Amino acid sequence: MSLVRPFRARMYRHVPGADLSDLTAPPYDVVNPEQRAALLARNDHNVVALELPDGPLDPTVPGNRYETGAETWRRWHDEGILVEDASPAIYVVEQSWKHEGTPIRRRGFISAVRLHPFSDGVVLPHERTLPKAISDRLDLTRATAANLSQVFGLFSDPAGETDALFDAATASEPLCTSTDADGVVSRLWAIRDTASIDAVSAIISDRKVFIADGHHRYTTALAYRDERRTADAAAGRTPIDPAYDFVMMTLVNMDDPDLLVLPTHRRARAAGAFDVEGFWAAMAEHFDLTDVGDSPVSTLGDASRTAFVVRTADGSMRLATIKADLDPARVIEGDQSDGWKRLDVTVLQELILKPLLGIDPDVPETLDRLAFAKTVDDAFAEGADATFLLNATRLDQLREVALAGETMPQKSTYFYPKLASGLVMRSLA
Repeated sequence: MSLVRPFRARMYRHVPGADLSDLTAPPYDVVNPEQRAALLARNDHNVVALELPDGPLDPTVPGNRYETGAETWRRWHDEGILVEDASPAIYVVEQSWKHEGTPIRRRGFISAVRLHPFSDGVVLPHERTLPKAISDRLDLTRATAANLSQVFGLFSDPAGETDALFDAATASEPLCTSTDADGVVSRLWAIRDTASIDAVSAIISDRKVFIADGHHRYTTALAYRDERRTADAAAGRTPIDPAYDFVMMTLVNMDDPDLLVLPTHRRARAAGAFDVEGFWAAMAEHFDLTDVGDSPVSTLGDASRTAFVVRTADGSMRLATIKADLDPARVIEGDQSDGWKRLDVTVLQELILKPLLGIDPDVPETLDRLAFAKTVDDAFAEGADATFLLNATRLDQLREVALAGETMPQKSTYFYPKLASGLVMRSLA
């Protein structure tokens, strides 16, 4: 059975080459209420009206967000705002931007990917998921019977076998484009010829797929598939390769040197009064504490061992570098692999957040005291007892942990840029 196949996308009606910037949006889980309002003020047909519909979250309350989402999906099709693409395709998305002044390009295939439970070892997660987030997405999927946005997947292609397929697809004018608030330009093409589709399928179908972003979307799709299979079996139906057996996914070559992974920094609060002196004294058990100099980020990047820039609420800031004679794999308890224990995010979780601040991923009520920040300025904003700047998780670490069947702590990776929502959607009806 093929892992990937083409599909007929649901798209905003547009002329070739149209700019859909006013209709697209960042992924739903990074859009706050103010951003949602601003996107809808630009165009009331923006995809956030589908991804984050109006209404209560409780699906038992009349007029809930899921009923609203289903009605919006139906009405936009009836009114011709959304249309079905003319023929099945594997789509190509190219995102271009500048990182620290350097132009970067990232390309991916958007296809329907056959759903596999993680235990099959075909599609592999690398981060934990939260049940509450899955429940919300599952209710919306039930209501709309659609993949409204994509899972972000990685496949390994060190020889660049897919480069020629990307080059051929992007040689023509794009179907449409979109530019986000950060200046990231997304362009979309369609691969429709059978030979090229078969070539993409042949290359990717014998590779493992690693989920880079969208773990909740993928887990939701699995749950929805199982529900639909049960319903079909009860009704005596045995469809072959139904749409719900697949999920819409963008597949990117993880060996592409332009694939950018950034760190996600941590902001933590103590359960009660924060003892600054006691905190630093406890840190010294496992870490060498030194001055950060004039450039905390550069100092952190130059560290040869696991290290964090740590700032406490009184303004004290130090570089915390794990002691040279301390191996996290020997100090951190548990049955996890040595690779998992040596992750920077694991060291932070197991040697600092849990023992010193009482923040434990297995105790959900403590997670309200942990926040995440993408930028140094946001990390150092007021309101945290302790802030931790991290280096980025490396792709070889992601691969090692995922292949071992393990998941990293939440927000271990930040693949930049996020995929734009709204360029393509996929019906599961």
